[in-house]
Amino acid sequence: MSDVTRILDSIEHGDSKAADELLPLVYGELRKLAASKMANEAPNQTLQPTALVHEAWMRLVGNDNPQFANRAHFFSAAAEAMRRILIDNARRKRAQRHGGDQQRVDFENIEVAGPSDDDELLAVSEGLDKLAATHALQAEVVKLRFFVGMTNAEAAQVLGLSERTVKSYWAHARAWLFREIKTAQNPVKPA
Repeated sequence: MSDVTRILDSIEHGDSKAADELLPLVYGELRKLAASKMANEAPNQTLQPTALVHEAWMRLVGNDNPQFANRAHFFSAAAEAMRRILIDNARRKRAQRHGGDQQRVDFENIEVAGPSDDDELLAVSEGLDKLAATHALQAEVVKLRFFVGMTNAEAAQVLGLSERTVKSYWAHARAWLFREIKTAQNPVKPA
């Protein structure tokens, strides 16, 4: 039994000090995952990897008695928490009171408007929710790969699957999401 699993078991049994022991063990890994995810975000992103880790941590262990079955469950929950934080942040930025997704215009080089990174992130999240309804494990792979930035090998280890299975799930989920997002962006009009 790894230290993380042992501490997670202690947390589940109500040991209030166990969460304090867990953070130093997983912080480096969570910080690395958040940094890799934030590297793929828009350059005007105001959320920093450290803030993402801390907010995810508060969502994970902020309640009185969080319950995680094992290390895989914990990192899956961390991936979901980071995903929700990024989605909430994208929605907040698109809100009318925050400028309604208006962008600074450089009059020297005016370009045609296209979808912003936030729009893409929200489209992926909505598609991911639909995917999870029919293919839950594939959705978990997407969360770990896309929102947390794990490799196939890392996702396989967290989910307890073979790397080959994760690679297959990742390929299927990407194709499914691509088709779903394209359909949502260009709905078929009745003839």
